[in-house]
Formats: sequence, structure tokens, C-alpha cells
Amino acid sequence: MSSNRPGLEDLSGIARDRAMAEACEWLAMLDYRDGELDRIEASDASPMRKVIERSTIAAEIGLHLNLSEGQVIDRLAAGDRLRCQTPRVWLMFQRGVLDAARAREISLAVRRLERPESSDRLDTQVVSYAAKHTLTELRSWLRRFVSRVEADLAVERANAERELRHVEVVQADDSMAWLNAYLPAHEAAAIATRLRKAAKAARAAGDGRTQTQLQADLLTEWTLNADDSQVARGRGLAIDIAVTLDAKVAAGAEPGHAEAADGSWEVPAEWLLDSAVEGDALWHRLLIEPITGNTLAHQYVGYQPPDILRRAIILRDGVCAGRGCVRPAADCDLDHREPWPDGPTSGDNLDPRCRSDHSRKGHGVIDDVLRRLHQIEQTPPNRHRLAPYRPDPVATELAHRLAHRTDDDMLAA
Repeated sequence: MSSNRPGLEDLSGIARDRAMAEACEWLAMLDYRDGELDRIEASDASPMRKVIERSTIAAEIGLHLNLSEGQVIDRLAAGDRLRCQTPRVWLMFQRGVLDAARAREISLAVRRLERPESSDRLDTQVVSYAAKHTLTELRSWLRRFVSRVEADLAVERANAERELRHVEVVQADDSMAWLNAYLPAHEAAAIATRLRKAAKAARAAGDGRTQTQLQADLLTEWTLNADDSQVARGRGLAIDIAVTLDAKVAAGAEPGHAEAADGSWEVPAEWLLDSAVEGDALWHRLLIEPITGNTLAHQYVGYQPPDILRRAIILRDGVCAGRGCVRPAADCDLDHREPWPDGPTSGDNLDPRCRSDHSRKGHGVIDDVLRRLHQIEQTPPNRHRLAPYRPDPVATELAHRLAHRTDDDMLAA
């Protein structure tokens, strides 16, 4: 047995180093953002230009860290909450006692608290628990803490959360997807009970599907047809979906998949074709000029494209043309690559862009960001070094106040 293999203490050290590196990244992001805000405020740019530049900071950070704009905004918000409202948690994060996942969960709990004394109490108690328990256990602990420390506000919070109820579809692998519903707890429990009873009855009647399969099929049937007289398998599905489908596959001559126009999912073609044949399907045939790729191969004199061209471009691109943006094209503006009227209103000169990316492009902010990104990418790697660890001023002040206490003392508090 090799004497060089890592021991458990080495694994603990690696975990702590990783947590400190995560904290260093969060702190660097916060410092960069704050510096950019100061620079923008001191510039001579117009008020509108300043607004757009401020809105671009997170996107620019994301480009350099390979993160989405939303991920950057999430980290910045979590860091702000921790260092302002729970400085002890922030300090322990920078020392590697807590990792980024735990820090984020604590910040989400802080966001739900409304009274400063509640945040102070959480700051006092949570580190010792979070450092010694799993992430799942911490989530449960935080949920109980929030409901108990501000019990008188529980109903008010519940009513506010109820206003946020929604349903979302998250595409998964192997032609499947998650259907998530954020619902009032009692309604979700009632749905689950009904599904269990109906599936159990179907099993008792001799249906060979498993309990979980039956629950999934029942939910699909109830949602699509509002009739639980039989457990159907999606027949009669009305669809208006943009898909890419090979002609031979569509004709049934070859097996294959149908892929969403935005690339977010794909399913066996027969699933979609069966639904289309038996349901009320609306099919769009998109013609692309083979040489230029011009959608519909038409040009229009005016600035606004007609509905047919807009629909074609939405089907063609699926999502916003902005780098890293996945907003559906149906929710975007159509932007002229070469500004109109010099640039024509035609398929090969129009891209879908969300309102934020459209504004950034129009004010030249995107060009500035991409130019800086190109300059950094061309810089030799040896010119970039990891900055040495340094706590921010809030953590430094707290560390001085707690200098007489050790980490173990703090964990035991």
C-alpha cells in the first residue's frame, strides 16, 4: 500500500481550501462590481448609458467566469446579504469553515427574514450547525428556524409566497422532462393523495404499470384532457411546437428524433407524430434559401418585419442571439444586424434579441464588453496570478472583535 495516498485529514484540508477559493471568487466578484459602479458613476456618460452599463456588469463577469448572468447575480446578491447581515457567517466562509453551497442556503434564509434581530440570531447559531451537518440537513434546519423565529409573520409570508405559484418545464436527458409546480402545500398534498388513490385503483384492476408510472400518466391525462375516465397516454394532444424534423423521419421511412427549435429537448419522432395525427396540430414548414441562409428569402421595405417573417425567425433561432442568453425568441425583439435602413428587413439581417441585449447592443455596450474579453483572452496565461487571500473590511473588523476567540470556540457557540 502506497504511503503517499491521501488521508482523511488531507481530504478535510482540500475541502477547506476549496471553500476558501470559493469565498475568494465571491469577494473578487463583489470588489469588481463595486469598482465598476464607481467608475460608471464618475464617468461623463449619459444617464441612459450609465443604466445600461450597470446592467451589463453581471453579464461581463459571467463571460470571464463561464457563468450565466443569472448565476452571477445570484452570487453577488448572496455575498451582499452575508457580509452585511450575517458577518460571522461571511467570515467563516472566507476561512473555509463553510463552503459556497452552505453560504448560499444561509443567504436565502436571511432573505426571508424581515427583522434585523432575527438575522443576528441566525448569525449567532447557524455556523456551528452548518459546519457539522449535510446540506440537506441544513436546509431543513433553516426552514424550521425561519418559521419559528418570526412565527407571527408566517401567515403573511405564506400569502406572499402563494402569489408566486407557477408551473415550469425543465428539459432533461433521454427525451424526458420535469414538470415542476410551485403550489400551496395543501393543494399539492391533495393532488398527491388523489394520484396515489387513482393509481392504486388502476393497479387493483389489473393495470400492469407501476405505481409511479400510473401517477405520471394520470397527471398527464388529467392535465391534457381534464377527464380521468381512462388512463390515456397523451392521445389527442393539441400542439403548436417548433421542431426540426428530417423529411424521411416525418414520412415514417426512417426512425429518428424531433428536436426543439431552440435545442432544449428532443423526443422520438413517433411520439410527436402520433399526437399530431390524432390531435389538432399546426405544422410550420420553414424554407431557407440554401446559399445565403436567408429565412423565407424575402426582403421587406419597412423597418418592422411582417408577422410571417417574425414567426419564421422565432422558429429558426429559438432563443435570443445574445451570447449565453436563453430567453425564448418569442419574447424577444427582432434586431437588425446591420442597422436599418442601410441594413434590409430580411431574414439574414434579423436576429431575436431580448430587451436587455437589444439595449446593450444599441448603446454599444456589448461591443465594449466583447473587445475587453478578446484582449484578456489574448493575454499570455503567465500574466495572471491568483491574488493572495485577503478578507474584506467587514470581515476584518469582525475578526478584530473576535480575535480572542478561536475557530473551535466559535463553532461551539
